[in-house]
Amino acid sequence: MLLAAITSMPELVTGVSSAALVGLPDLALGTLFGSCLFNLVILALLDILYRPAPILSRVSSRHIISAGMGILLVAIAAGSIIGGERLSALKLGWVGIPSIIILIVYLLGARQIFRYERGRQLPPLSASSLQYKDLPIRTVYIRFALAAIAVIGAGIWVSFVGDEIAQTTGWGASFVGSLFLAIATSMPELVVTIAALRLGAIDMAVADILGANMLDIVAITWTDLFYTQGPILCSVSNTHLVTAAVVMVMSLLVVVGLRFREKRKIFFVISWYALALIGLYIFGVYALFTSGIGLG
Repeated sequence: MLLAAITSMPELVTGVSSAALVGLPDLALGTLFGSCLFNLVILALLDILYRPAPILSRVSSRHIISAGMGILLVAIAAGSIIGGERLSALKLGWVGIPSIIILIVYLLGARQIFRYERGRQLPPLSASSLQYKDLPIRTVYIRFALAAIAVIGAGIWVSFVGDEIAQTTGWGASFVGSLFLAIATSMPELVVTIAALRLGAIDMAVADILGANMLDIVAITWTDLFYTQGPILCSVSNTHLVTAAVVMVMSLLVVVGLRFREKRKIFFVISWYALALIGLYIFGVYALFTSGIGLG
């Protein structure tokens, strides 16, 4: 939860600025859904980099809860897009009720995950030397604030870059957000999870991916709050349903991989579910483009 909150900040900032400043809700939602899509491909990359065994067979099966929560949140968002104008009257001010439901469901789920994990905590380890123990707390706050400003500035800039790409190429904002902006904003997840894998913290790496996906969907709520032209899920193209469907299928594959713990990889390189995740990502991007998003 905590690590994912940091690594998903670029998606949040880019989503909000795409809707509020650029005025392209499709670009915002494409970034959020596309980031979920790309994050699950990162899981496949981690499986390739982790040589001893399929990575999902070496992590806790409790990650099924996070993956299931991600599927539920995406399903709520997809259902709201399907409802379209018929649900536009369900709003609080200009914020759609479905967006509020997404936030409430996430908070309830996060609370349950916290309570579940708290009852299964390992005994605390004895502390050794702390690398940053002599670093003044004021310096920590200043560096954190500067990093936050950099993330916000980059997120706003990326939104305008995405708008320029869409206008220059003639591709739709949904496709540009789902592919280019999603990959750009998912770089923190990629870097952090690979670093966690190198440290041997594979549970943390998988948890960061699944937690970031949940927070990317929750970012719809904050994007809707800043998009004052009406409920954002009622203002976007139905073509986002392609991405949402592929994300749910990919997340379901992760659940299967966590539930049925394979001992060996295919050709000693990649697990069957990692190969399927990569294939589904390619299919999703291709379907998104050929459905007309990439041409209009």
